[in-house]
Amino acid sequence: MTELKDASSPDVQYDFDIHSPDQADIVYDTYADMRAKCPVAHSKAYDGHFVVTTYDEIHDILRNPSVFSSSVINVPASIGQDGEMIPIQIDPPDHTTYRAIINPLFSPKRMRDLEPQIRDLVNELIDGMLGSKKVDFIEAFAKELPSQVFLALMGWDVADAQKLNHWTDVMVLGDPTLSDEENEALREATGMEVYAYFAEMIDERTENPGAAEDITQILMKSTFEGRDLTQFEILNILLLMMIGGLHTVQGQLAHSVIYFAENPHVRKQLVDDEDLVPTAVEEMLRYESAVCPARKVTEDVVVNGVQMLAGDMVLIPFGAANRDPGKFDDPDTVDLTREPNPHLAFGAGNHRCVGSHLARLELRIAFEELHRRMPDYRLDPEDPPVRHLSQVKGVVRLPLIIGESA
Repeated sequence: MTELKDASSPDVQYDFDIHSPDQADIVYDTYADMRAKCPVAHSKAYDGHFVVTTYDEIHDILRNPSVFSSSVINVPASIGQDGEMIPIQIDPPDHTTYRAIINPLFSPKRMRDLEPQIRDLVNELIDGMLGSKKVDFIEAFAKELPSQVFLALMGWDVADAQKLNHWTDVMVLGDPTLSDEENEALREATGMEVYAYFAEMIDERTENPGAAEDITQILMKSTFEGRDLTQFEILNILLLMMIGGLHTVQGQLAHSVIYFAENPHVRKQLVDDEDLVPTAVEEMLRYESAVCPARKVTEDVVVNGVQMLAGDMVLIPFGAANRDPGKFDDPDTVDLTREPNPHLAFGAGNHRCVGSHLARLELRIAFEELHRRMPDYRLDPEDPPVRHLSQVKGVVRLPLIIGESA
């Protein structure tokens, strides 16, 4: 009989910090090493937590909210929010009611109606890049696209894009020059700024309702079990939309462009055959999954031979699941024709990402137009990309050389 392991077992101990800059460029190697040595590992960082790196176990955790609660999804626990972000930190049955309110706002039809506007924006951003030999892709494109789409969707001033991007960066990444305690204070202060901004938007619409109904107004008119949503509920829904809508797509765009710049033979497949774009989007979502959420254990449970206790925290990196050779053939190789592709980039179960249709639309249009209008680009060997690792993995800087000589 196999001996049951627990958090104190020496062979499940692994020195891992999801926020460590040292892991930014090697995290997939770390996940592979962890998967080989201890697929359910225990890290002492942030008061201790488990890290699961296998597809099947992560998939099962995502689909078992009664045992693995989403009430705490961050390690450490707060990124500056005041209360639970809705609906991502709400468990059933209330989660089901909140999702019924939010799902129609991101329906496939509603997203398709945005396609002309998104395509115009993508081409406008490409116009700006084509005038330069070298650009920072993050500032010129990857930040601007999701932030302007998000602001248009919300019905807010596009001029506020820089402000929202700054707030999202602080809440997701903190400041690497500060201590944990200082970063906690910084995130809380930033969260209060965000709440004040959202509250002002709600007040403006209450006093001067506009003719065009945007998502903010729809939420203001929504009800939960027969009562109006409170302002606090609306604020925490909007906060989640901001973080989910800006940082995840930004990181996905940047990591994809890095890969295509480093692998021109793969990029050429997209340039030569636009019909590959839909499966290419899915493959890049698998290959470079940005999100690494956590769950809180509600009752004692055994996962892959490791005992977890009620109250334990568990990190479930989607990037680890999506590179598991037990699920995907040759997982560290990009195959733009890979089908089926049951990746977990958007999660699974009741908390599957509500914005997945919008994210796919933005990525598809970006892949199409970038490789139609800007087929030649490469990295600058003297000025390489700067990645960051957190629970939403991304890229800080991405210098890109553009043109036929690239």
